Amino acid sequence: MDLKTTLFAVEDRIATITLNRPHRGNAWTGRMHTEYRYLLDQADKDPGVGVIILTGSGERFCVGGDSQALDGHSKKGSYDAGTPADIVTPGSDEFAPFAEDFAYQFALSKPVIAAINGAAAGVGLVMACYADIRFAVPGAKLTTAHGPLNLPAEYGLSWLLPRLIGGARALELLLSSRKFLTDEAHQIGLIHRLVAPQDLLKETRAYAADMIARVSPEALRQSRRQTYLDFHRDVGASVREANALLSAMVKQSDYKEAIRAFIEKRPANWGEGEPASPIKSE
Repeated sequence: MDLKTTLFAVEDRIATITLNRPHRGNAWTGRMHTEYRYLLDQADKDPGVGVIILTGSGERFCVGGDSQALDGHSKKGSYDAGTPADIVTPGSDEFAPFAEDFAYQFALSKPVIAAINGAAAGVGLVMACYADIRFAVPGAKLTTAHGPLNLPAEYGLSWLLPRLIGGARALELLLSSRKFLTDEAHQIGLIHRLVAPQDLLKETRAYAADMIARVSPEALRQSRRQTYLDFHRDVGASVREANALLSAMVKQSDYKEAIRAFIEKRPANWGEGEPASPIKSE
């Protein structure tokens, strides 16, 4: 695909996707969404990628939907996502709800870290919330943004945000659509780490590299998968699958390597990972 609104690079097993419309604050468009899904699919399928980083170019992460597109919806009297009918849906098809728009990110097999380099509003905040881990610069403005635009909470954020920071805090942010800073977001647990602007990507990459080195690819995949599936199921189902995965994963070569490395007090030399047979989720 010809990339017009994003940048993509893979180095040291880290794939970096950069939203690249700095002149528009990296405002979200149908083209950007199409490219983002394509790049996620590429990174997720690449055995040479262990972790995915999402960031923005310039001084902002993503200021939300492009104002020209929003004006277009108003003039037409209807919403147009601007994406093709055959848009790629990344990740596993194991659990049907994860095939929906934006929820497809839960079906990826690799962790996604958002490096929030500046303001994130509306869909920009949604994208950050769908990441597994969030690093951000101090003092950047965040907002759900939808209320003053006479829009609903977007793309499942009303489901996701309460699970990240608790119902009371999430409801206040969703109802008020107020602006708040990454400093407050860090205090309430939405942001995992605040990092100086000049060190954001360096520290995010260092964290990703440490994860790739210390944690097996299959453990990363299954831990992520279990967590998002457990949002939808009871504790008994979670325990049953954990036990089944335990039995399957101790048979894998990376488990043998992990034990050897532990005994020999050295870093493990991971393979590409051997996906354990998942239990079909209802």
